[in-house]
Amino acid sequence: MTTIAYGIKNCDTIKKMKHWFAAENIAYQFHDYRVDGLDLALLETFEAALGWEAMVNKRGTTFRQLTAEQKEQLNRETALQLMLEQPAMIKRPLLKHNNNYYLGFKPDQYQAIFLTK
Repeated sequence: MTTIAYGIKNCDTIKKMKHWFAAENIAYQFHDYRVDGLDLALLETFEAALGWEAMVNKRGTTFRQLTAEQKEQLNRETALQLMLEQPAMIKRPLLKHNNNYYLGFKPDQYQAIFLTK
């Protein structure tokens, strides 16, 4: 069983997720976009599984700072390019567990993913 959590280490949601994993004694690998990198191939893998619309963190500062024109012209190609340039635009955490992909962190969701038999 392989679990990789993708995100940015100073994100509050990432910190909550890490605390949850520690409390439940669940092993995982953390991939920090800013430290470990992000390339188009990985981003396209995420997009194929989750869809670009779901991946865009519209509540974050990075998205809110886009111009009106950038927001209006948002499509798969422009969204992927913006996420590649500014990984903070990707909803966090992005979790890969047993070749399934999940977005965000809610304890109930993680309980169902990891602890329900």
